[in-house]
Amino acid sequence: MLPDAAFFDENRADLYFLNTREVLSREGIDPVVTMEVFPNGDGTLCGMTEVLENLDGVWAGEASVWALGEGQPMSRKEVVLRIRARYSSFGVYETAYLGTLAQKSGWATAARECVEAAGGIPVISFGARHVHPAISDVMEYSALVGGCTGCATPAGGQLAGSDPTGTMPHALMLIMGDTLAAARAFDRHMPGSIRRLVLVDTFMDEAEESVRLAREMGGRLEGVRLDTPSELGGVTPDLVRGVRSELDRAGHRQVKIYVSGGMTPDRIREFVAAGSAVDGFGVGSAISGASPIDFTSDIKAVGRRPVAKRGRTPGVTENTRLRRVR
Repeated sequence: MLPDAAFFDENRADLYFLNTREVLSREGIDPVVTMEVFPNGDGTLCGMTEVLENLDGVWAGEASVWALGEGQPMSRKEVVLRIRARYSSFGVYETAYLGTLAQKSGWATAARECVEAAGGIPVISFGARHVHPAISDVMEYSALVGGCTGCATPAGGQLAGSDPTGTMPHALMLIMGDTLAAARAFDRHMPGSIRRLVLVDTFMDEAEESVRLAREMGGRLEGVRLDTPSELGGVTPDLVRGVRSELDRAGHRQVKIYVSGGMTPDRIREFVAAGSAVDGFGVGSAISGASPIDFTSDIKAVGRRPVAKRGRTPGVTENTRLRRVR
């Protein structure tokens, strides 16, 4: 499923592309051009599927297109998209396709850095609350392309073709007045397909609360999540070690431990280096707040004539990694 195709709307184009189309139309000029698109930084390519599917309906006449695949690593200045078509058929959409690749690749690249830092421990995207809801699903899709194993919203899961991940917030515990009461109510009313993972930092010491839940819920408790606020020192490898130790000592080795709250690649690496018994990381703004990776479009040929602006090399830039998609 794609985001709303209205984003590839002429009203979202930079005005100077609309001006260019008007001038060329009045001059009766509409050559076949070769356009190349490249990033200005290394990263994970994301957004190519959306770009190609949205552009597929705008070509006038014959068009030839080569592209790098969704989720592939990309290098600075590497050509990831080459279009050969009449300029009038796609020129005004440059703003949309560059912006799509820039934003989504930025998110996917940040997610990939977190995933690589985790060294095989699952990473879940929790960042929808940090972006405008109009783009939260796109952000979460990008995080999954970057390697996250799950996302937080149904909209993000629908776009990516996966199920969202989530259990209960602190709000439920605070309203119920007790973590165990909230966990039991959740267990009574939620379908069995939803995992029984419980936040344990709301009222009591995390280790004490974890053991209490494991004892009272038995095998129905799959895991606990640590989200201790910074006011109390945050989630640390020592905290994880303490919770794991108490759970094991009480005979609850099957209960997993998930951590969240300000997780970044550097913080994730700290847990991994310490050998922390973490079964999953929840990551928010380290992904959702990632800067876009700028992309640039260059016309490299008009008809069969190689061209380029000063500082660039005229003619097609070879890249054997590109695959013809049209």
